[in-house]
Amino acid sequence: MTDHRYANQANERKTRIFCSFLAAIVASSVFLFSGCLDDGNTEEIKPAEYGDYGKNIAMTLASEFPERYAYSEQEREAGLLIKDELTRMGYTVEEQEFYDSYRAHQSTNYIVRIPGEGFMLREEGELYTPIKRTVVVGVHYDIAKLPNSEMPDPVEPDPTATTTGESDENGTQESIEPTEAPRIYDGIHANASGVACLLTIADRIRAEKPAYDVILIAFGAGTDDFCGARAFLSSMTTEERESIDVMYCVDSIYAGDKLYASSGLSSLLPGRKYEFRRKLYEAYDVVYNNTLRSLNGVDLYYNESGIYIDANNDDIADIYREVTVNRSDYVPFDEAEIPIVFFESFEYNAPVLSEMKETKNLNLQEEGGFIRGTSLDASAFLEQELGPDRLRIRVNNTAFIIIEAIDRGPHDTLSVSRYNAGERLDKIIRVTETIPYQSR
Repeated sequence: MTDHRYANQANERKTRIFCSFLAAIVASSVFLFSGCLDDGNTEEIKPAEYGDYGKNIAMTLASEFPERYAYSEQEREAGLLIKDELTRMGYTVEEQEFYDSYRAHQSTNYIVRIPGEGFMLREEGELYTPIKRTVVVGVHYDIAKLPNSEMPDPVEPDPTATTTGESDENGTQESIEPTEAPRIYDGIHANASGVACLLTIADRIRAEKPAYDVILIAFGAGTDDFCGARAFLSSMTTEERESIDVMYCVDSIYAGDKLYASSGLSSLLPGRKYEFRRKLYEAYDVVYNNTLRSLNGVDLYYNESGIYIDANNDDIADIYREVTVNRSDYVPFDEAEIPIVFFESFEYNAPVLSEMKETKNLNLQEEGGFIRGTSLDASAFLEQELGPDRLRIRVNNTAFIIIEAIDRGPHDTLSVSRYNAGERLDKIIRVTETIPYQSR
């Protein structure tokens, strides 16, 4: 997959004789241009311009299957919707059925395997060895049951209300308070937003052959101790597990204040920090190198708190940093000591764990600043509070970050096609991997 910064170099070369000054600017700036137009204007191409597909699929999943609890009929129907979307894209979808721990209820994982071209690993000097490596991208598509099963009656919108005011017959505008949107718990945040990201990745990645073997998975029964993820991992051979470089997990990226990426608790083991966080740092590199903050208003944060706790229950106090308080489908992979990168939205800027929450939005404090697993996780309500663009922006940019991170490949390798084209690592100016630059 080609880096967006270089996607239009061919067009730029064709027009450089006419636009040398502009080309010089393009080469040194963060903007991408498709070339010079007749009127002298330029067309700006931003990363992650994936349209409304992700937002629409999230809204559809949430609105049509608001009670997609683990092992329920609506969960089954939601899974079939995901399968239909993947099939429409041209993929062969594998269905993996599994049972809960009591073997009383059944759910299904929907799996797409995209074979990659592989890599050439530099062993020593000019000696390269072909290798195959795997990345997994997984999300759960079920929804958690609320602690209190009795939901409040939804507030019906007043058709006469308006947020801008109405004029009376004398032309005097009367201010009318907006009516609260219907509060119908449907899991748009947790985890229709994650499913939308997965399907956006599937839709975009099919255009170009990856070098990694890529496995995309929609996990069933994720809210039942990540049962779908456990079933998938247990079905893998030892060799298949050892081929996984990273598992990317996406959960609840919509309604929290900031977009975060975290590594797993396995990265806290002595001597493993960098090895198990390399892929995390690569995700931050994607954001920095593609200037997502300035172009799209999207930043990727990490938990930089200096709190000391025994995060991984090994009786050793850890600096609670670059890990998450929230568990999701990454957990079985993390327990198997496979590097993970977990994407979520949250707010870790707090002095103690008990004060960390998803949002500081004063209109979303009914559940103590938490949204996932609460009655606040409602499509119309959240769109009214957060605006019409938040969901699209979060889904598309998270998908972009993962796609570009996959494109980076393992350390000290070249894709087979780049190797066959004559590239060698010692001839490539590589960007130094850096520690993430954002805080909290």
